Amino acid sequence: MTDYIDRADRALAGAYEPPMSLSEYVELAFERPGTAAGAATYLLDAIESLGTRTVIEEGERRERYRFFDDPHNDGEHAVLGNTAVLNAFVDDLRTLAAGRGKDEKIHWFDGPTATGKSELKRCLVNGLREYSKTEAGRRYTVEWNIAGGDDASSLGYGPARDHEDDWYESPVRAHPLSVFPAEVRRELVAALNERADPEFPVRVDCDMDPFSREAYDHLEEQYRRDGRGDLFSAVTDDRHLRVKNYVVDVGAGIGVLHAEDDGSPKERLVGSWMPGMLRELDSRGRKDPRAFSYDGVLSQGNGLLTVVEDASQHADLLRKLLNVPDEKRVKLDKGIGMDVDTQLVVISNPDLDAELDQFSDRNGRDPLKALKRRLDRHEFRYLTSVSLETELIHRELTDQTEVWQTVAAAEAGGEGEVSGEREAGREGVGGRARGGARTADRVDGDGRDRTGDRDGDADRGFSADPDRDAVREAVDERVRAPLSLTVRDERGRTTERELAPHALEAAAAYSVVTRLDGEDLPADLSLVDKALLYERGYLREGDERLGADEFEFDGEDGTHGIPVTYTRDVVADLLHEASDRAHPELDVESVLMPDDVLEAMAEDLAEAPVFSRAEAAEYENRLAVVKEYVFERQEADVLDAVLAEKGVAEETVAEYVEHVFAWDAGERVETGRGAVDPDPLLMQVFETEHLGRFEEADYEGTDPSPPVERFRTEKVITALNRYAWEHRDEDFAASDVDLTEIPVIREVLDTHSWGDVRRIYPDFDPGQWSDPPANTETERVKERTVEKLRETGYSAASAELTGRAVMREVNARWD
Repeated sequence: MTDYIDRADRALAGAYEPPMSLSEYVELAFERPGTAAGAATYLLDAIESLGTRTVIEEGERRERYRFFDDPHNDGEHAVLGNTAVLNAFVDDLRTLAAGRGKDEKIHWFDGPTATGKSELKRCLVNGLREYSKTEAGRRYTVEWNIAGGDDASSLGYGPARDHEDDWYESPVRAHPLSVFPAEVRRELVAALNERADPEFPVRVDCDMDPFSREAYDHLEEQYRRDGRGDLFSAVTDDRHLRVKNYVVDVGAGIGVLHAEDDGSPKERLVGSWMPGMLRELDSRGRKDPRAFSYDGVLSQGNGLLTVVEDASQHADLLRKLLNVPDEKRVKLDKGIGMDVDTQLVVISNPDLDAELDQFSDRNGRDPLKALKRRLDRHEFRYLTSVSLETELIHRELTDQTEVWQTVAAAEAGGEGEVSGEREAGREGVGGRARGGARTADRVDGDGRDRTGDRDGDADRGFSADPDRDAVREAVDERVRAPLSLTVRDERGRTTERELAPHALEAAAAYSVVTRLDGEDLPADLSLVDKALLYERGYLREGDERLGADEFEFDGEDGTHGIPVTYTRDVVADLLHEASDRAHPELDVESVLMPDDVLEAMAEDLAEAPVFSRAEAAEYENRLAVVKEYVFERQEADVLDAVLAEKGVAEETVAEYVEHVFAWDAGERVETGRGAVDPDPLLMQVFETEHLGRFEEADYEGTDPSPPVERFRTEKVITALNRYAWEHRDEDFAASDVDLTEIPVIREVLDTHSWGDVRRIYPDFDPGQWSDPPANTETERVKERTVEKLRETGYSAASAELTGRAVMREVNARWD
């Protein structure tokens, strides 16, 4: 307990510093001009302080500000996706901070429900609060004490008090430099800007707030009557004025107006008068600004950020905000105004958009035109990334909020660390790009693989960067991973329910596919292909890599579809439903398979009030392609497990490559027994048995046909030469090349087919998988396969169910 108290003491000690005099603050500002930054610059500094990371969204590489991952709060309110939208917001702040316009703009975040808009507000609050606790992010204001003047009246509410109780902070956190007379302040700021970042100059265009003005005028009057010639020095003496730092939070630099907040527009904007206090204070024939509550959203957000949530509930208020951004001033009452420095952020669902367009048919006479001109719209959309959606569903079902690392992190600069543990040997996110997965190979009766495309999983577009591949493998592990949840029944008993591997991925893939526009889809792509293209930035067709820039999608992706809240509720209901599965030894009834989740999501669409009948019908039609994709992912797992111990040795691959190079160059191969001619039979066996690309008919004896020759030169030699050229340096040598990083070679090491299974295990019978006879090859293969599946995250029960599902399909193909 003492340790926790000590840690709390240290945390608070780092957040605050002793009050200082005005002159000390000015000295500090000249040392660190950012201390005097305005709202836009401060918000920009806070966001940029945590740096960026590289992500791939909608097929494009983008730099994402880590600030929006909510790192200070362990990612609890991270905004997933929508990186381009967030970057545009930061660009607007950069424009404002540089003084290049947009001063009159109101930032408007619009979009469907459950797209992360509310998370953005919480992320901003968390990030700004924590930044203000750092030395670089200190935020300062003034506090007053007039009890020491000739007039012993109190500055604050009620009778005068002594010592520290006589100090009153500016209720709207006035900028310390606002105390200076306007002409002096301009000169001071100009001098500051000689030391500040020239791109983001310091701007202090505000006078004292009414509360501070009341204190200043009172003290000035007292010292003027005393005949003091140094009035400003007397008024701002550290007996009367101190500069203090404050921790930014809601109500202290951040104002938030919620949907349920009521009151007149003035009360919601700036606050209200307290009549009882007017009677207590000497108002000298007018309303005293000290009797004002200052609890309006602009008063709370002065100095930094003002957020209007559910803006359609405050449509009447939006018109009142029209002149606040450009005039930077708001009235408290007649004759009493207040300068405001704040960034206005409006958050709404699409209903505000409809309300703003209600007079659009009036063209130039639209009464809302002025408001719409000031709204700078940033549209949040549903996620179109399977991995991000999987992460979001995972967050909704658990209390784990850690932000997952992305595939592009290692690409950006070697940031290979990944949240969570990873297991080696998994392919990246996704399945086959076109025409089915690697595991959907067509197998003839003799067991030979007849498919022409041996690309395998579409994500096997391996680069020459092992770090990136490692990150992709780790992300794929988290996407495909199972999830165990504890469920309590009506009698208070708890049970463990398992979401099998790929179950969350299935829900995520289905959600993403419902959000994609199919109108702009090329004829040879499916909606799953589009989702995978958005996921990683490319597709692979055979040995050809197709980048996202080769496709033009101009549809409305992410504007509609299944929201994560629907998916969460479906899965939560499934966890409490009984299963009719049974097994004599395994707890299969507690397992939710990917198909269970997909079918439940589709079945509930028609009854869910959030979807129209047309939407429900459309989403149901998209279920089949997702089921196929998820089955291919399960099939790949099972096939890899079946052939886990039958891969091609890297030495065999290296030997083949050496012989191909010697064959092409007309040279001999150096071996331990001396130089020998390239072995045509060795190359033929490798190409037919291991690669599965050719048959004996493609050779005349052991001499290759023209297609085989082209393959050797274009797919092996050219690829290897390209890799060597792109990764050369001063000390480069051919021996430095890792053959396993060449796409076509890596494919050999990692890709299997059911033809391989039939060739290696001729007595294996997939039809006997559920209950294989004792002492048969099928029994032995199943035991090893289940063991390997469990090593990759499957439980015994989910491995049994997945194996059954896959082998039923394989048996049908073989029959």
